[in-house]
Amino acid sequence: MPQIRIKQAALYLGVSDDTVRRWIESGVIESGKDDAGRTVVDGFELAQLAKQNAVLPADPSDIGRSARNRFVGIVTDIVADRVMAQVELQCGPHRVVSLMSSEAVRELGLELGSVAIAVVKATTVIVETPTGKD
Repeated sequence: MPQIRIKQAALYLGVSDDTVRRWIESGVIESGKDDAGRTVVDGFELAQLAKQNAVLPADPSDIGRSARNRFVGIVTDIVADRVMAQVELQCGPHRVVSLMSSEAVRELGLELGSVAIAVVKATTVIVETPTGKD
């Protein structure tokens, strides 16, 4: 299993280094040492903790759908011309940008500060891995 240093674990979970250290001290997550003697946590265990601690806002639409990737957020920017618009949502720590017709923006009543849900159903999802071993 991959070993992840405390600093990166904290970054991936959106918490402080001290929080990860407290979790280790209290037994929430186990740690070990890498070849250089630095404290690391198991990647799989970290993934389980991330999934368990995920706090997702409820989807207010109450609509059934096949797409599983829903991001509830706040509209933070709208750039529109006569035909097309770019709508930006801040969904927790994630920025989601959608291109749609200006007509759709009007029909949905989107405006800065309004709540919206980005629904993503893609046949192609690209997964990348970091190259550095930092």
